[in-house]
Amino acid sequence: MTDFDPGDYEISELGPAIKDIDDLGELEEILQAEHRGQNRAPAVALIESRIEKFSEDDEEPADAGELDLASMSTAEIGNTLQSVEEVSQLEALLEREEAGEDRDPVKRLISNRIDSVKGSDEEDTEVEVDDRTPEERHPDLDHPTRDKRHVRSLHGGTYRDMWVYCETQAGELVDVSKEMLGKARELMDTYNDDYTTDERVVAVLIGSDVSKHVEDVIAHGADVVVVREDARLERFQHKPYTEIFCDMARAGATHQNFEVTDGRDESWRDYDKPRYVLFPATNNGRDLSALVQAELDSGLASDCSGLYITEEVISNPVKTGVAGEKKEFQRVLHMKRPDFSGFEYSTILCIDNPTREFHPQGASVIPGSFDVPDPDPDREGLVVEHDAPLDDDWFRVTVTDFDRLDEGIDLTGHEVIVAVGRGIGDDPTKGIELALDLADQFEDAEVGVTRGIVTGSFNFDGHVEQYTHEDRQIGETGQVVAPKLYVAAGISGAVQHKVGMDESDTIVAVNTDPDARIRDFSDYFIEGDLFEVLPRLTTALKEGRFEAAVASDGGRAASTPPAGAPDDGVGAAADDRGESR
Repeated sequence: MTDFDPGDYEISELGPAIKDIDDLGELEEILQAEHRGQNRAPAVALIESRIEKFSEDDEEPADAGELDLASMSTAEIGNTLQSVEEVSQLEALLEREEAGEDRDPVKRLISNRIDSVKGSDEEDTEVEVDDRTPEERHPDLDHPTRDKRHVRSLHGGTYRDMWVYCETQAGELVDVSKEMLGKARELMDTYNDDYTTDERVVAVLIGSDVSKHVEDVIAHGADVVVVREDARLERFQHKPYTEIFCDMARAGATHQNFEVTDGRDESWRDYDKPRYVLFPATNNGRDLSALVQAELDSGLASDCSGLYITEEVISNPVKTGVAGEKKEFQRVLHMKRPDFSGFEYSTILCIDNPTREFHPQGASVIPGSFDVPDPDPDREGLVVEHDAPLDDDWFRVTVTDFDRLDEGIDLTGHEVIVAVGRGIGDDPTKGIELALDLADQFEDAEVGVTRGIVTGSFNFDGHVEQYTHEDRQIGETGQVVAPKLYVAAGISGAVQHKVGMDESDTIVAVNTDPDARIRDFSDYFIEGDLFEVLPRLTTALKEGRFEAAVASDGGRAASTPPAGAPDDGVGAAADDRGESR
């Protein structure tokens, strides 16, 4: 009898929750539980899909010699053929079909599979690359990009430096801009050592009265600051901000037939476009990054939380020009981001084709992904004033009046986050109170919640209700945080929540279920009732016993007191290796 209750999960959470269940009997029980309970059609479809997938995984590859083609539909034959790898067996199937039913669709399927298997064994063949322009390939079409000559990618261009768009809001430099500068500084210092060069971090400031931030961005890592000031740029607007940034990036140059036909002579730079560019993954930053990278004819990896630069060996014939050949690409920016399912992270690469170069290699960065570096007031940098004319047509939209919305709570900058989930269900108000008590013991801490708290039907007393709203939600559809310490109380560990806190330095989980999914990615797991554990943790902090325990454990969050110290009775805990501590 399974303890898994599908009614505890929303539809978006159910798929990831049953992903790792590989017992067919348990899945059947879960399906029946859903039928007896809410009987939600999407949930039933999800569970049935997992049962079908699991059943398929257990099936043995088909024996081509035993297949009864006459009794199989075309679709069934098509699916079965994918597991047949021997050309001789496929040819025998084709002969049997021709001698029997002689169905043209089936014969085409078998013939295509034969070609596919034969093709995988053939020697490397050069891929024909059509490097004609779109106008040359499609002379019958009126291309809207014909007048935008700069959009055509350079060939044999020169690229240098990492550019960082430093966003300001209400006149202030946002923290994620400083985070990106610190990361860019780290990346380019390593890059210059690895490649024995002297490429720079270039900060971009666009707006009204943004020159006041020049010293700040230099102190946080910039070597060069390119500034554009104009009273009309006080508020973010898509058209002018995109045009200005792109003009900065290519120094006003336009290109035709892979040659620069016009451009400014800028003494501070000797390249066509930046090698790399970073944007903040804020509302405005996401808009600007997509527009700029499209205008510069390159790609974009959005909402990244990790970056590094190294070589990469690629065998994709679109990138190498020769099928089956491997090619090493140099100085590739690896951009790590959570994938759309939330199950794992993907690494995005922006790599050139044989006749086309994709630069800048661009990414937008999730706020809170990197630490804000300590500023160095003694750093010096070059300031470049951008003074190209601004077209009045770029400012056809004007804002005559606006209200500033309450920005809510920003959890990203705190050292400690105490988060609670559905485990507070026995006494929701008390659960929030305990989380607040624990957070109050730290100098820089806040309380967060899971989506289950925000969308659930819990009843909270008025004095804690403000801590249960969407602005404190952590996860894929909420805030992404990376504190030094993350305490997860009564949180099962759905992948959507994992995406929002997985980059935390130390994760301490409290849960009554020893098999809760959050255990798999926690540094320390305390098996116990949060209504008992959190007060004891709070008491230990007040009395100083928690710090003593940490010191005895080499600086990591400890779950047992040091020798000679009184036991706070927190309960059994395990570290990330699953060993009792």
